[in-house]
Amino acid sequence: MEQDSGTRAPALYVGATERRGRGVFAGRDFTIGEEIEVCPVIILETTEERDHIDRTRLYHYYFGWGEDDTRSAIALGYGSLYNHSYLPNADHRLDYEHEIIRITAYRPIHKGEEITINYTGTPESREAVWFPLADEEPGSCRGAK
Repeated sequence: MEQDSGTRAPALYVGATERRGRGVFAGRDFTIGEEIEVCPVIILETTEERDHIDRTRLYHYYFGWGEDDTRSAIALGYGSLYNHSYLPNADHRLDYEHEIIRITAYRPIHKGEEITINYTGTPESREAVWFPLADEEPGSCRGAK
């Protein structure tokens, strides 16, 4: 079927994963270093706000924010839905000045592939995560937040 000229396939979409609930998937191929998404964030400035979020389902969806991680941020767009992997295909950079999270391809990503980031920092980091891993990967680490 020919695509209607008034529509276009989205570059990203949310779909079900085998073991991790929902995830973000590529609607097209991405090349190394290509920008996947720029996510504006809502900053939570106080410990009181973070403590409140920690008692809700949003606990699993926010980022530590600031050089010392004293603030928190809720990413808009698909930003809070990227799953963790110790073998990620994307990288994420927190831009404190512009209050955005920039997601870029760390390796080639193919259409239909889940896009993952390493929650603990750089794609190569093996620092422990604060939650049980849904599936074991080489170099998996476990830890507490």
